[in-house]
Amino acid sequence: MSRGSSHSTDSKRYYDWLYHACLDIMSARTLASDSRLTKPVVFHCQQAIEKGLKAFLLYKHRKLFDGHNITWLCKQAAMTDRTFTQWIEKSTMLNRYYIETRYPADIPEEIGKDTAGDILKSAEEMMEFICDITKFDYRSYRKSGKYWLKNDKQ
Repeated sequence: MSRGSSHSTDSKRYYDWLYHACLDIMSARTLASDSRLTKPVVFHCQQAIEKGLKAFLLYKHRKLFDGHNITWLCKQAAMTDRTFTQWIEKSTMLNRYYIETRYPADIPEEIGKDTAGDILKSAEEMMEFICDITKFDYRSYRKSGKYWLKNDKQ
């Protein structure tokens, strides 16, 4: 499903979505140094992949896909490019953290530092994959052949 005219404030430029996805990855990296902030780390990873998948779909279809379910978004991407099937399992794992990392729960799920680190690594790999397909370069905020994920780790 795609957004109608009622949500016309969202950018229709895929590179804007990729830029914001990259900011989420950078935020997750920064937060990862504090073991008390595992939920915000995971949330930023979920947000990065959601934005990255929406960017890819916008890049290919020239329309913005709605929703926060990254497994559904990943399956939509896989219908366009079969290479996305390799990310469906990881998207399913990451998808479950959309609500749980943002709101208190009666039975809170604890996310350890190792789990948060694994999720961050998966999100970085997936974003690198998406940036590669779209030829997006975070540093120059335009299409290019060099990718920020490989070269900009601090």
